Amino acid sequence: MSDDVPLGFLFALLFVLLVLSAFFSSTETALMRLNRYRLRHRARSGLRTAKLTETLLERPDRLIGLILLGNNAVNLAAAALVTVISIRLGGEAAIFVGTLILTFVILIFAEVAPKTIAARDPSRLALPASLIYYPLMKLAYPLVWLINLIANGLLRLLGVPGDQEGGHELSSAELRTVVAEASALIPADHQSMLLGILDLEEVAVDDVMVPRQEIAGIDLDEPWAQNLDLIRDTRFSRLPVYRGDIDEIIGIIRLRTIHDDLANGTLNERILKEKVFEPYYVPEGTPLAKQLASFQRQKQRVALVVDEYGDVQGLVTTEDIVREIVGEFGTDPGPSGPEISRETDSSFVVDASSNVRQLNRLMNWTFPTDGPKTLNGLIVEQLETIPEIGTDLTIALYPIEILDTSEHAIKKVRVSIPD
Repeated sequence: MSDDVPLGFLFALLFVLLVLSAFFSSTETALMRLNRYRLRHRARSGLRTAKLTETLLERPDRLIGLILLGNNAVNLAAAALVTVISIRLGGEAAIFVGTLILTFVILIFAEVAPKTIAARDPSRLALPASLIYYPLMKLAYPLVWLINLIANGLLRLLGVPGDQEGGHELSSAELRTVVAEASALIPADHQSMLLGILDLEEVAVDDVMVPRQEIAGIDLDEPWAQNLDLIRDTRFSRLPVYRGDIDEIIGIIRLRTIHDDLANGTLNERILKEKVFEPYYVPEGTPLAKQLASFQRQKQRVALVVDEYGDVQGLVTTEDIVREIVGEFGTDPGPSGPEISRETDSSFVVDASSNVRQLNRLMNWTFPTDGPKTLNGLIVEQLETIPEIGTDLTIALYPIEILDTSEHAIKKVRVSIPD
């Protein structure tokens, strides 16, 4: 009966089958390579094809079953048709040649080329294809359901859950990689802020706090005139008030509450103590993300960081956390920032008590941050002693020269930029 069908019609039918095979192959690749977050955004924006595609991908096992069912059906039909054409053209001896030619054509024109095109721009093929697959899934659902029932049953026998889709949630480290690689889409300053937000879980209050020895405060054991000068000259809006030692803290004073008394010359110790509020303590090691939420919940802007014995180790403010996200404001590192002065294009004099993380962020350096929090700590950890003036060493490829020391700590160093 096939002898009555014109060869031209058979070749035309074969061409249609190859086009369908290319369609199934390319859309399978496109649908599986879709960016799920971009697809979700388009679906929420009201794009119909995106909504249909998202629905189909809720059960990828069924979608793959439908695609493979269609792809195998058209490939088997093409093979049968080539057999008929080969017999018509050259008899049974031509079947082998026809099969080789069909294999080559399917491999190049219905597999490799379509899948390569689909992989380069998945959404261009996947979204329109959903208009075909969605009704096709409804029509072929009983057969697809049976195929997946058998396939998932076999997977369970092998210990593989066949009805669960792999999660698409991203960890913070993976999100950090996505943001870091999105430089073409996100401005550099916004990219830095996003990375800063993601880093809040990895950074503790210890990393950004003002160290104990650098806390500016009002010591009531000092002469009152000296405290007045401190209040007038300070750049801070809040100061701790203590007696003799920061561990003997009385409270925190908002300077705006004593502005009028200071201007009128009536400010004294009694008035100051009446207007202080209770200090807010946080344990060292608290992640910045948690601390920022605590600041918001407690309606506080400054906290004293204490160790396991209750001793004050430093002071952290909301500004310190914001600076960790957005970086330094301008070229001035701020009141709690590291003291740095440039000597030459490749060397800087740095206060050794500077926080290592702040140094790295401000200067784009790469000192290690998983150990001591200050540059002094890094140097002492490496040398295991307080070095003499003039001592040279190298940390993370940065040559360092000790310029000034005290009995208990290093005060000034020269940091050179490696070639």
